[in-house]
Amino acid sequence: MHSLDELLHPITPDRFFAEFHGRKPLHIPAGDGAGKRALLDWDGFNALLNQSSIWSANSLKLVRDTVAVTPDQYCRHVQTQSGAVLRPDPAKVAVFLATGASLIAGDAQELTPRLADVSAMLGRAFAAAIGANLYCSFKGVQAFGTHYDLHDVFALQVEGEKVWRLYENRAENPVDFPPDTPETRRWLEQSRGRLMTEVRMRPGDVLYLPRGWYHDALAQDGASLHVTFSVTPLYGRIIFSLLEQAAMQDPAFRAYMPPAAMGGGRPLQAHLADLGQRLARLAALPAFRDEVAMTQEKLVPRPARFALPQQLTLTAYRPTGLLGPAFAGPAAHAMHWALSQPDFAIEELIAQFDFVAEADIRAAVDQAEKAGALKRF
Repeated sequence: MHSLDELLHPITPDRFFAEFHGRKPLHIPAGDGAGKRALLDWDGFNALLNQSSIWSANSLKLVRDTVAVTPDQYCRHVQTQSGAVLRPDPAKVAVFLATGASLIAGDAQELTPRLADVSAMLGRAFAAAIGANLYCSFKGVQAFGTHYDLHDVFALQVEGEKVWRLYENRAENPVDFPPDTPETRRWLEQSRGRLMTEVRMRPGDVLYLPRGWYHDALAQDGASLHVTFSVTPLYGRIIFSLLEQAAMQDPAFRAYMPPAAMGGGRPLQAHLADLGQRLARLAALPAFRDEVAMTQEKLVPRPARFALPQQLTLTAYRPTGLLGPAFAGPAAHAMHWALSQPDFAIEELIAQFDFVAEADIRAAVDQAEKAGALKRF
């Protein structure tokens, strides 16, 4: 699946963003979507698990009857060439699975080409960081109690069936989650509201859940395997760190504040009001919008494109000394560097400026070449 159209079919992206995104859940039956069913199967999942050296206690977890199995029960210390690591023991994991434990394989977004393709597509579509977890569970055994997630979710059922129960309540834009304790679980069950609907997920089905939606799930009629993609765009908190970097260039933010007791607090109030107005002006600048855009771009890693033993062919450029065109947006940062070098390769430019979209860099270099400011050699 290389596009949002394929993932959502027969729902169009326009309809999804207008009616469902951030608003309410959406269940999309598989229909004739063979591509969705082919995302992963038992053979592919087993092949990943059999690569035991890629897993750690953080990335491969077990849950039984809604309680996490502690790493000391299924992991062992392994001496590797890089030092000692705590690694899941395949034999112990198999025993836990035989007793009905559920398996969660995390950080799987780049472990296969198909998972990587969907992750990259979602990252571009939502300007978001994407994670992928693989969930293996068995009939009648619930891995997690009622909960909500801190991100939007796209769940794709790939093997077996699973019933998801969606409740009427929703946490409003949550960014933190309370510790997993019996008290927390009771609070979640009390806060979830009434059962809204049950969704039976079959191979190839897609379920979208907005951030904060209360839900739980249970495997049906045997074993179940599904992939959950977490979609986490930037939210308002990011502006504090970005504004701090920009604001500290202004001497007004480096000046001492008046004592609160001075003049009945009026000088301090005026000082704070002035700083607030300066922050508002900074946030409204196109340059600050570009900072946010570059931070968004960093959320989506560029796919690996190795094709060894073939080596990358570099395309070299040299500035001619002629004045280049005026560049706007994030690409201006890359082109400022490029035009200051004696020579460079466009592949190097793309690698150096991973916070600028590759397509924008290529378009800017092409524009500079047509203007005579750059010449290939």
